[in-house]
This record gives sequence, structure tokens and C-alpha cells, in this order.
Amino acid sequence: MPEIPNTNNKLGLWTSTSLVVGNMIGSGVFLMPAALASYGGISLFGWLFSAIGAILLARVFANLSKLVPQTDGGPYAYTHKGFGDFAGFLVAWGYWISIWCSNAAITVSLISALSTFFPELASNPVLSIFTGLAAIWFLTWINTLGVVASGHLQLMTTILKIIPLLLIGIAGFFFMNLSNFSPFNTSGTSDFAAISATASFTFFAFLGFECATIPSCSVSNPDKTIPRATMLGTLLATIIYMLSSASILGMIPAKELQHSVTPFADAAVMIWGNASKYWVSAGVAIAAFGALNGWILIQGQIPFAIAKDNLFPAIFGKQNNKGVPGTGIIISSILVSVLMMMNYTKGLVEQYKFLILLSTVTVLVAYLFSVASYIVIKMNTKLLKSKSNWIPAILLSIFAFAFSLWVIAGSGQETVYWGFILLLSGIPFYVLILWNRKAKEEK
Repeated sequence: MPEIPNTNNKLGLWTSTSLVVGNMIGSGVFLMPAALASYGGISLFGWLFSAIGAILLARVFANLSKLVPQTDGGPYAYTHKGFGDFAGFLVAWGYWISIWCSNAAITVSLISALSTFFPELASNPVLSIFTGLAAIWFLTWINTLGVVASGHLQLMTTILKIIPLLLIGIAGFFFMNLSNFSPFNTSGTSDFAAISATASFTFFAFLGFECATIPSCSVSNPDKTIPRATMLGTLLATIIYMLSSASILGMIPAKELQHSVTPFADAAVMIWGNASKYWVSAGVAIAAFGALNGWILIQGQIPFAIAKDNLFPAIFGKQNNKGVPGTGIIISSILVSVLMMMNYTKGLVEQYKFLILLSTVTVLVAYLFSVASYIVIKMNTKLLKSKSNWIPAILLSIFAFAFSLWVIAGSGQETVYWGFILLLSGIPFYVLILWNRKAKEEK
């Protein structure tokens, strides 16, 4: 199995941080202010609570990366270490499915953003599918060239995508009208209910903070770089989210904002004039492109990590001469392509959207198992021999675990039910792998 020879061929702090920020900040955040407008200014507290939860979970993953360094797979690796093969496989199975479902959705949003510049994309399904496939397979090719090539592209797109968000977030404060925050809660429910609803909704914008932990063996000095990148990326995304959301809520009246399909572009027009809507649309496209690049990198790393533990077909564990699991990336991209094309087929659109919703629950389950594994792994280290080390670890785990449960509950009963069905669908595959492994051992 080829090895990545030196630190020049590995991800550093800034490329790892860009993987976190780039995968968290997709095109969806550009629509978030409009989605939250019906709640009023109180939605900022929703952002605050979801940010606190994300930071708690990010700290768990940062600590786990120190306890289990140089181990690919992130949530899978930690769950496998804490609870064994079966739990590890289920987490990896659900997480892998969620990645290629999400990548298909990101591709669709990329095409939507590009339609501002190429209107034909909004009316021609064949052209849309061709454009989506071109983006998927171009980035698949980039990712097979090695983590450095992918990392450099990720860093560049991350910088480009956060520029419009920061510019509007900062400049918007000079155009705010405080009366737009009154009444503060326009949801028609209690303050607690409004905060709970907006926190559950906005937390999905933080998914991806664990991404630096997944290609651990491809990161330079992982025991130091990964924790720093995880926390730095999460904090940077939090600042961007809070700043830009507050500005737009203060600039555009809630009644107008909730009907806007381009809230950031509308805000930019108020500040800089009509021409600015085009560079905001470019920012949306770059955000989707960058997120797709980062998640394509991850989509090969998860099955690669499972295959190394003989819990997935061996083909996913093969590395090319650049030290990346190229075959696994390609197979995953085939699945992404199929799902993306489903979005343009009448009758399958609703099933596709529902699958996206289900896959989000599987990511939250991965967080739950990772938090539980944190305590199990830490108990088996020398770090908890003194009582002073027990208390912070236990408190962190309790709050992070409770927050994950709260967000899962907020996803709705039907979504949770089918999400667990999706997870359990991996059991027959797991049994088949064990049977095949046993047959090989007997030979």
C-alpha cells in the first residue's frame, strides 16, 4: 500500500482549516436568513445556541484526534475504537450514505447558482445534468491527484466564498435599521420554542466541523494540526454566520426577507447597487463548488478507513500512486452522479429530497457515538488517573451528548424513524462481509 512520503504531501493547518470551513459553509447558508425571517430577531439566539453545541462537539472531536492520532475515518475510527466493529460499521455506513446524498444536493445547488449567469440551466434539464456531471467528475479527478491538490483548491475556494459573507456582514452594520428587530419574536410561539426551532434548524449549517479528523493520516502533525483546525474552523464559521445573519436581519424587514430567494444579493444591492448581485451569485456558486470539492475528498476516506479494518470490500482500501483511495472516490462519485440525475427526473424528486433529510440524522447519530466513545477511550488512557481530568471530560461529554439528542429530536419523528431504518439497512451488508471474511480465514 503506497504511503504518503513526507509532510510536503500532507495537509497543513490552513488547508485543514479550509476543509472544515469549506465543508461547513455551503450554498445553503446564503438562503438561511430568509428561512429564519419568520421568527424575527430571536433567530440570532438560535444561531448562538447551535454555535455553542457545535463548539462543544468540535471540542470532543479535537480531543479525540489527540487520543487516537493518525487514524483515518473520524467518527468511524472513534466509534470503532470505543465500541468495536458493529457500531463502527453502522456509523460509517450511515455517514458514507449521507456524504454522497449531500454531494448530489450540493451539485444541484451549484447548477442553480450558475443559472444566474447561464439562464439555460434553469430550463434545460439535459444541460443541467451535463453541467452537474462535469463538476462532479472534474473534482473527482482533482481529488485523485492527491490531498495537496485538493487542499490547495479547497483553501482558494474557501477564501473566495467567505469574502462576500464577511463584506455584507461588516458593511451591513452601517445600513441596519434597529426597528427591523421589533417585534423580536414574530413566530407566534414562546421564546423558548422559537429558540429551540431555530437552533435545530441552524445547527445543520455547522455539519462538517469533524472533517479535519477524517483524513488524519494525510495531515501533517495530526495530533496538533487537527485539533487546531477543528476549533479554528468552527469558530470562524460561527463568526461569519452570526455577523452576516445579524446584518441582513437588520437591513431587510422580516416581511420582505421571508419572501426573498436571494437575501444576500438583496442586501448587497442595498449597499453597493444592482451590479453587486452578480458577485454574490458568484459567491454562492463558489461556495457550492468548494463544498463539493471538500466532501468528495471525504467520500473516499470513510470507506477507505473501513476497508483497512476489513469491514468493507478491499477495493475501497486501495490507494493510487498519489497516496489517495482513488477507486473509492470514483465509486462514490458514480453514486453521487446517479442521485444528482434523480433530481431532474419527475416522480423521483420527492424521494431524493427525503433521502437527503434522512441522511442528516445519520450524521447526528455518528456524533452521538463519537461523544460516547470519547469517554470510553479516555477511560482507557492514563489521562484520567487524576480526578481533575475526570470532571471536564465528563461535563463536556454530557453537554455534547444532550445537545446531539436534542437536535435529533427536533428533526421530527418520521425523519428519525426512517433515518434509523437507513442505518439498519447496512446490517445485511455487514453480515455478508463477516461471512466472506470468515470464509477467507478458513481457506
